[in-house]
Amino acid sequence: MVRPRSMRTDTATDCDPRLPKIHARGQGCTKRGLSDPTRLPAMSAPTVSSDPKRVSMGVEGLDDVLKGGLPANRLYLVQGTPGVGKTTLALQFLLEGAKRRETGLYITLSETKEELEIVAISHGWDLSRVKLFELAAVEEKLRGETETTFFHPSEVELNKTTQTLVDEVERVKPSRVVFDSLSEMRMLAETPLRYRRQILQLKQFFSGRQITVLLLDDCSSTMSDLQIESIAHGVIVLQHSLPEYGIARRQLSVQKLRGSAFSEGTHDMILRKGGMVVFPRLVAAAHHQDFRRESVPCGIAELDALLGGGLDRGTSNMFMGPPGTGKSTLAMKFVVSAAERGEKSLLYIFDESQGTFMSRGEQLGMAVRDHVRNGLINIQQVDPAEISPGELAHCIRGQVTRHGVRTVVIDSINGYLNAMPKEQYLTLQLHELLAFLSQQGVITIMVLAQQGLVGAMQSTVDLTYLADTVILVRYFEARGAVRQAISVIKKRSGNHERTLREMRVTSAGITVGEPLSGMQGVLTGVPTYVNSSDPVGKLVASL
Repeated sequence: MVRPRSMRTDTATDCDPRLPKIHARGQGCTKRGLSDPTRLPAMSAPTVSSDPKRVSMGVEGLDDVLKGGLPANRLYLVQGTPGVGKTTLALQFLLEGAKRRETGLYITLSETKEELEIVAISHGWDLSRVKLFELAAVEEKLRGETETTFFHPSEVELNKTTQTLVDEVERVKPSRVVFDSLSEMRMLAETPLRYRRQILQLKQFFSGRQITVLLLDDCSSTMSDLQIESIAHGVIVLQHSLPEYGIARRQLSVQKLRGSAFSEGTHDMILRKGGMVVFPRLVAAAHHQDFRRESVPCGIAELDALLGGGLDRGTSNMFMGPPGTGKSTLAMKFVVSAAERGEKSLLYIFDESQGTFMSRGEQLGMAVRDHVRNGLINIQQVDPAEISPGELAHCIRGQVTRHGVRTVVIDSINGYLNAMPKEQYLTLQLHELLAFLSQQGVITIMVLAQQGLVGAMQSTVDLTYLADTVILVRYFEARGAVRQAISVIKKRSGNHERTLREMRVTSAGITVGEPLSGMQGVLTGVPTYVNSSDPVGKLVASL
């Protein structure tokens, strides 16, 4: 006589089918002549290696985060809310295995083959080399069994589902397996205890079978999964946030990777045609390169005198002032001078188009377009709403390390700030980027537009402490006209001239006059004359 369900206990000796059976053969339920629906094939002893083989993920940048890839033949948990890119990552993982002649198996418990193929087509992938197994095949086997048993349908369904999936793994004998997703198994398990035991049983089954497994979890349940994180050999978390304007920001972090080093923190990532791309967080301390320290002139004698010979290699320099004072033009002059020396420059412009930038250079007598054609000047127009700071830093790093860029211009820092989801992260990421460029011997020029025209100026953010050299450009009124004055406020790497000079931007280019020694109060915008010497008048007459 079968004991009523309400009277059965939850102990292994009572043969409750809701608990996975991890006991030896000939014990428990099988001893009474009952079949054990949760028994898995015999497990071989796990292989332990002090230097485990690494498995490439097939995702650009992710292997760098993982220091070479995931340790092979382990079980990993990939977490993330729907739409963050788990399926894309999993498919790239299996396709990378196919390139290496490894068999891959995608077990989908929540999506159909057609839905997976749609994802693949959107990226231009061919899934013919990947084995796909969907839940519909399991449900067909289970149909009818749940109606003839006196056990609760979910108990049989969970056990039979697990057994069917295991049978498929035994049949295909893959090197890489993806389970998508755990939310289905969690709902079948109903209780945290049964869920944990079922996952633990899967882990023990895969142990020693030379298979690397990814378990995808869409975090759709309120049930805590800390217990599953403790079972998995590693945990990768995908996140995304929605700024008030612009595209969603996606980030990846490795929460855990037993016995293996990895790059900690959050790393920006994007989903685009061709798959996921991860931009590893830039760590300046990991990049050192010897270079010759020297001052690089711009070709304007008076400006080079202000700078004590020019800008120094391996320094960050900030050109700041109100709009229209010539900050971007000054940066353009240094870039053109670098091109004339045969050095490559990279410009990221946020506030104007590439065409406008080159046309302005031609109007000022600078051959910007010619240098762009010969590859010495690379101008990248940036939309702050479409790029993340991690992607920007990654692109700059690639241009410096692979293409030998010697000068980098960010015009403007205001645009870079707008690319940040939160202002407090700007200084940290920018500091790391500037430190990296400094260690590569690159001259970095940052353009910062201040608020106001004359008098007291304000900045949306104070970054002058990050710069080795600060060049200040100001409007001032003299003899009924608005003029521009330039001065070097700070230079860490050497001595500089501490005077103020007038600067003019004309069709002939940039002209810098002699020191305004006969005037005081220039920085206030309304100076006064202190003697009869009038360098402003001399400069105007000479022009």
